[in-house]
Amino acid sequence: MPKQTFFNLPEKKRQTLLNAAEKEFSRVPLYEASVANIIKESGIPRGSFYQYFDDKEDLYYYLLNRYTVKMKELLLQSLQKQDGDLLGAFGDFFAKVIYQQTNERNVKFLKNAFLHVAQKMELSFSRIFLDKSHPRFEDILDYVDSSRLNIRDEKDLHHIIQIITAVIFRNFVEKYANNLTNEEAAARFHKDLQLLKDGLYKEK
Repeated sequence: MPKQTFFNLPEKKRQTLLNAAEKEFSRVPLYEASVANIIKESGIPRGSFYQYFDDKEDLYYYLLNRYTVKMKELLLQSLQKQDGDLLGAFGDFFAKVIYQQTNERNVKFLKNAFLHVAQKMELSFSRIFLDKSHPRFEDILDYVDSSRLNIRDEKDLHHIIQIITAVIFRNFVEKYANNLTNEEAAARFHKDLQLLKDGLYKEK
């Protein structure tokens, strides 16, 4: 997390620094990113950078968390649009993420995140749907129409969300790793969702 000195900065200066960081993390993966490039782009002294953040990882994961907050809002919109249909909402959410990311910098940032910071990215990504401490976590549960699902209680619901989260994360990785078009990625994810809806066993 940023230090309090970062939050004490004027809004314009904070945004300039974040824009510079996003540009650098979109250019290359985290491990190749340069603090020197960030401070040069943002126009701050090197010493000031470390008054705001512990290191480049601290800044990177702060940016990543901002992305996940935006994604959580997209999921809530999808749940409302799909009238609580959980799998339908995840399908709509996946499409929104890949189709609405028209800013090239955002696309490259997400691509680097999914491909090069997999473990921490997956943990951060899962918090979109499973972090009970998030102030809007209960909103997600409220919007889910549990009557459509073959579950017994809220624990089952959490488990289903974990399964879908793993599936959706893998689909994002496949999209960026294999350079799939938006249409190809959406079709693959839709097929996965359809298998989840239908179940893997034939009815006797």
